Amino acid sequence: MRMYELRQKEVINLKDGQRMGFVADIEINEETGQIESMIVPGPARVFGMFGREQEYIIPWDSVKRVGDDIILIDVDIKDVAQDYE
Repeated sequence: MRMYELRQKEVINLKDGQRMGFVADIEINEETGQIESMIVPGPARVFGMFGREQEYIIPWDSVKRVGDDIILIDVDIKDVAQDYE
């Protein structure tokens, strides 16, 4: 699977059914070449005009299934939410 294909899939959390958004980026372990985590932008601020406050960094081992259109994950949102620096 290519990065482009991952970016076309919506991420959905199995814990609460929340639609998290689409994959924006991935982190890869340089030594092993394996995906360590996916980065999904958080909700937009004021009408989406002023960027975003948070992003979700989702460990790859939290991915339960990659389907044709979606990626199912199982995480607590508070554990994966990171403020933009």
